[in-house]
Amino acid sequence: MTIYIKELRQSTKSFLIWTCSISVMMLICILIFPEMKSEMDSMSNLFSNMGGFTAAFGMDKLKFGELMGFYGIESGNILAIGGGFFAALIGVSALAKEERERTAEFLLTHPISRASVVTQKLLSVITQIIIMNYFVVLTSLISAKIIGESFQIKGFILLHIAYLILQLEIACICFGISAFIKHGSIGIGLGLALGLYFMNLICNISAQAKFLKYITPYAYADASTVISTSEIDMKLIMIGILFAISGVITAYMQYINKDISA
Repeated sequence: MTIYIKELRQSTKSFLIWTCSISVMMLICILIFPEMKSEMDSMSNLFSNMGGFTAAFGMDKLKFGELMGFYGIESGNILAIGGGFFAALIGVSALAKEERERTAEFLLTHPISRASVVTQKLLSVITQIIIMNYFVVLTSLISAKIIGESFQIKGFILLHIAYLILQLEIACICFGISAFIKHGSIGIGLGLALGLYFMNLICNISAQAKFLKYITPYAYADASTVISTSEIDMKLIMIGILFAISGVITAYMQYINKDISA
């Protein structure tokens, strides 16, 4: 597991930056909730009459005066966007960086198969995402305790499970892409994550675009739906898992057979 450990060590700085940034923003959102709580009911009425904007972010389904509703919209978007970007970045650079940084020759001269290289790099990506989510959940629970509030446990757990699967799906898709590219990986990863996020907004606004929910993982991780129904759409989850598996299989097939330049 030498490569696995090496990958984690090399990613320590970026991992800490992303994890701390997302956790701190989640902390701030929850800590300001008591100050805004008294005004939330009037804000809910305001947002419920804003048409497409309301539908896009699911603001008509949640109560802003309750911590879970506030958390779903404010903190949820932070984790969905920030977590999605983080997953895309580490996924899309995992296999591409060896050629980009001219370290492929050193790596592949070791007595280790290419399949093992892919496996260990994939495990490092998954490990980072899981640990990041652990710290985010811990931060949220501690923050709620500080302000004397509590989450609706089932909704909270389901929401974070959905976000975890979302991030893993994006990471696996980007991981597959990383086997094909040498340069510009960051732009591709961020572009993919952002595109998938806007697909979900369009899907929420337009009835003609409902088919997009089968493409974007943000559909099954939509906080307003998960919290209001206390369930996750398993059909969409399974489709997302198939996309993730396809990305991983693609990565193995391409990386094992590609002509890697040193």
